[in-house]
Amino acid sequence: MILQCSHIEKSFLAERILSDVSFHINEGEKAAVVGVNGSGKTTLLRIIMGEYSSDAGEVIISKDTTVGYLAQNQEYDSRQTIYNEIRSAKPEIVALEEEISALSGQINHAEGQQLDELVAKLDRANERFRSLNGYAYESELTGVLKGLGFKEEEFDKPVHTLSGGEKTRAALAKMLLVAPDLIILDEPTNHLDMNAIHWLETYLSSYKGSVLLVAHDRYFLDRIVGKVIELRQGKAMVYQGNYTEYQKKRSQLLEAERKHYLNQQAEIKHQEAVIAKLKQFNREKSIKRAESRQKQLDKMERLDKPVEEKTEMNLRFHPKYQSGNDVLSVEHMTKGYDGEILFHDISFEIKRGERVAIIGDNGTGKTTLLKILNEIIKADEGSFTLGANVDIGYYDQEHHVLHKEKTLFEEIQDTYPDMTNTEIRNTLAAFLFTDDDVFKKIESLSGGEKGRVSLAKLMLSDANFLILDEPTNHLDMDSKMVLEDALKHFEGTVLYVSHDRYFINQTATRILDLTNHTVLNYIGNFDYYLEKKEDMEKANRESLQAASGKAGSLPGMAGKENTGEFPAVDVASDGAGNPSGKLSWEEQKREQARIRKISNTLQKTEQEIERLEQENENIDKELLKPEVATNYVKLQELSGKRQENEKRLETLMEEWEELSEQL
Repeated sequence: MILQCSHIEKSFLAERILSDVSFHINEGEKAAVVGVNGSGKTTLLRIIMGEYSSDAGEVIISKDTTVGYLAQNQEYDSRQTIYNEIRSAKPEIVALEEEISALSGQINHAEGQQLDELVAKLDRANERFRSLNGYAYESELTGVLKGLGFKEEEFDKPVHTLSGGEKTRAALAKMLLVAPDLIILDEPTNHLDMNAIHWLETYLSSYKGSVLLVAHDRYFLDRIVGKVIELRQGKAMVYQGNYTEYQKKRSQLLEAERKHYLNQQAEIKHQEAVIAKLKQFNREKSIKRAESRQKQLDKMERLDKPVEEKTEMNLRFHPKYQSGNDVLSVEHMTKGYDGEILFHDISFEIKRGERVAIIGDNGTGKTTLLKILNEIIKADEGSFTLGANVDIGYYDQEHHVLHKEKTLFEEIQDTYPDMTNTEIRNTLAAFLFTDDDVFKKIESLSGGEKGRVSLAKLMLSDANFLILDEPTNHLDMDSKMVLEDALKHFEGTVLYVSHDRYFINQTATRILDLTNHTVLNYIGNFDYYLEKKEDMEKANRESLQAASGKAGSLPGMAGKENTGEFPAVDVASDGAGNPSGKLSWEEQKREQARIRKISNTLQKTEQEIERLEQENENIDKELLKPEVATNYVKLQELSGKRQENEKRLETLMEEWEELSEQL
């Protein structure tokens, strides 16, 4: 056993956060701490690390155990470059490298006994260097930095100039190279793109030490952990298995608790009824028996009623009106900064009802593209067009739509002044803000709480085109599932950026991959993307090679030849998933147009069938009228019209069946 937490308790002011929390981590074991936002996950980690003191209980870390801790936000002001800072993770290797270099220089000028002593020293240093795997250290360092998303040209950046997310990645890289016996990670995936998350999964799953982590990425947890410690209502419950197994076992446990409680309640009511009946008999023996039963009933240990925390938002998006079928058209769009192209000449369309996920490495321009579509910044070249009646609702991952100086109540009231106080309170309650919570300042909220407020404002907007930038960041598992369900039932259109693979798999009907300065189109969810990714990227490389001799220099790259780094064509997957070049994309658009045409014709056919059937009903009513029955001319006219309608209906029914088959 490498870590043991025994009966940990912690309160802030009058609020109990942790109550009698106990668990242990064995050597080599990998475990996750899960729970809703505010359940005390980060507090528990900080108690383990000694940053907080517990009110009761103790934390025991086995003797000589080294511990590495990655907090959510890093205060990291080193003046060293990224490379040199990370290189210092193993000071003994660095010192030995310097010693070996110095000894090698001294040997060149030594002789006799001094030479023998220097050679012996050098041999010992080399042996120790080899035992520490020093010769592989440089390549290991480079591999970790690249794995976590740093490009080689960034290695010389001073650490203190990095963004918060970059500092967190640098701190993670250094900790992994230190290779402590116990790694403790608090939301390590928040600042990683998909490739980096996948790399970290692989690294941690094969890590020989122990791992304790807090994360909201369900794929990530499933790949790594074999134990889940759930914090709920201040208590801890330990489950063996990964996250999926935990969910199953937890559901089974809750169901068993409910059954035990209901069975006990039924037994209590039965005994009370028997006791009451015995007392009614009002005889000495029956009264004694009633008293005996009452004593047994009083001794019974009553089970608490299983109560689920109010953890789920009440989220539903209802567009005020429907948009046209064509929602968004992006044409030949290019954007770059300081001579570096993010994306070049990209074009795509989005139709009503689609849920499109934009994925790609950090720095490929995903958020930039969303900001262009929301007219926060401008594209360098190209344009976009919104369709008829399109009303955008924007979710910004930095929550710039919120005003930090306002209270939650003021935030909603000022944005939607027609809402009554009761309506505002009910809306905030649906997003788990009750009582005095509504008077909290926005600036005092956690990341997850700000996310819930932003979602509340988005829901109230009644928009029919939702553009979301990392909507699941800082949301707990329950909130993510509510958002997934809300998007799947949304009758409008959704375009979003996310690195949450599980969320994408649950919600996306199409994926746009921003890679190599272009966009690759996958018609399907994340599983489909993984299945077709290799074929698509191969097709894209072939397209680049074919185009590299034809394209000239690019805007913003004057004086540089296009060597094929930037594509002249988009690559997409057709409905069957066959990778192809530009011709396939054009064929796909034609196929979509054909399907729309069939669908429209089918709709018109259904409307014509309904019209004729209604007309026949009206004719039947006319034929029943006495004045019509005695009017031969009118009778013939109506009967003829009805026969004509019946023939037309027969034809329309055949057409409808044929169109349905085609669709």
